[in-house]
Amino acid sequence: MAWLRGVALPSLPPPARWPVRWRLTAVSSLLTFVILIVFAAVVGRLAEERLESDFRSEVAANASDLATRLAVDCDAATFSCRAVQNVGDLPLPSSSEARIVFNGTVIAATKGAAKLGDITPEPRSSGYEIAVREVPVRGVVARAYLQYGRDKAVVERTINRVWLFLGAGVLGGTVLAFLAGLAVASRAMRPISALTKAARRIASTRDPSLSMPRPETDDEIAELARTLDEMLGELDEARSETEQMVQAQREFVADASHELRTPLTSILANLELLEEALARRRGGGGEEGEMVASALRSSKRMRRLVGDLLLLARADAGRTTQRAELELAEVVEAAYAEVKPVAHDHELVLRSLDSARVMGNADELHRLVVNLLDNGLKHTPAGTRIELGLARSNGTAVLEVADDGPGLPEGMEEQVFSRFVRGAGPSDIAGDGGTGLGLAIVRAVAQSHGGGVTAGRSAAGGARFVVTLPALDGEREGSTREVSANL
Repeated sequence: MAWLRGVALPSLPPPARWPVRWRLTAVSSLLTFVILIVFAAVVGRLAEERLESDFRSEVAANASDLATRLAVDCDAATFSCRAVQNVGDLPLPSSSEARIVFNGTVIAATKGAAKLGDITPEPRSSGYEIAVREVPVRGVVARAYLQYGRDKAVVERTINRVWLFLGAGVLGGTVLAFLAGLAVASRAMRPISALTKAARRIASTRDPSLSMPRPETDDEIAELARTLDEMLGELDEARSETEQMVQAQREFVADASHELRTPLTSILANLELLEEALARRRGGGGEEGEMVASALRSSKRMRRLVGDLLLLARADAGRTTQRAELELAEVVEAAYAEVKPVAHDHELVLRSLDSARVMGNADELHRLVVNLLDNGLKHTPAGTRIELGLARSNGTAVLEVADDGPGLPEGMEEQVFSRFVRGAGPSDIAGDGGTGLGLAIVRAVAQSHGGGVTAGRSAAGGARFVVTLPALDGEREGSTREVSANL
């Protein structure tokens, strides 16, 4: 077995980690095996003793029967004796030997009688069961004995067959118990498997309104199924209440954000009028003018924040704005034209734009493109190249904004779209990094239009944002709009 050295044999898991059906089957099989072993040992021992006893009784009966048929004649003058009948002529059972002993001398014997041991009336052989009976002697006063023996191998073979039969019965009974236990355990675990399958389906769909299967029998498993059904019903009701509460909160935020726009607009208008009045009265406004200008800047920042919150709140509440068929390339050009004048220290490049008609809201899509460009300007150092492009592929409009800046931090590709997440670009360090809602608005607008947005690394090592939107049919793919020369 040297070839087994170094071979890693598969190891079975501990019984505690076995499936329940296998543990039940193993316990029932082991219990049956122990019971059969005890039964076989008791029955085998009793059968062995009975066979040996019957064998001894049979040898004794045969010896007594033979002794009644035999006699020894002796001449008184010469004191010579002989057996009246030769024991070899008698009908002896198989594996039997016999001999007549007179005064320590064998006067008649079968061929194998020497196996009976010493010439003595007492049984001495270990291989034979021996019985001794007295034989009548004629002519003289003396005693002769019949020494009869039968090979013990006869009964030993029978005993071995009994033990073999009992052993086969133990193994066969254990195998049958194992198969029966496995069948019973599998049938008993079938309702549990159905409950597990239903629970896995509910977990994958996250729909507590689904029900658990009801077993046919009214037992502990049926009680478990009813309990799980009641629990799912309570969870479904709690989820409905939570969704209603969250929806109410979203509606409130959307309505509150909308209502805040009117007073903010009024405040901004009054502050602008006050700033102009102070400028005309004192030429520069002085200290009061600076206070008004500061309040005006804060109000404008608040208006932008309220506008962002209103857009996100509407998206959360499922409120869709008015949609119409439009040319996305025109929206991209307009957004590029709006951002280009403020990109003084960045190189803003507009690549070729494929014609792509989509169904959407022009203002929201315009806001999406502006936010992506503004994000690149705020979070990249001066001299960074920012490229904007639009392509149409397989019925999808693909908008891409990429730069050659430092790129996104490792593992932030998904987190950057969360709300109020700010980066660490030059504008953030200067305190003008925005509200942290720009990319969250990009995702909300893209998803509300049936598309999505992903973030990653550009070919130049910077950040790369890709927005995909479903394009309308009827537009020839690959057609490219000419970029306006004044851009």
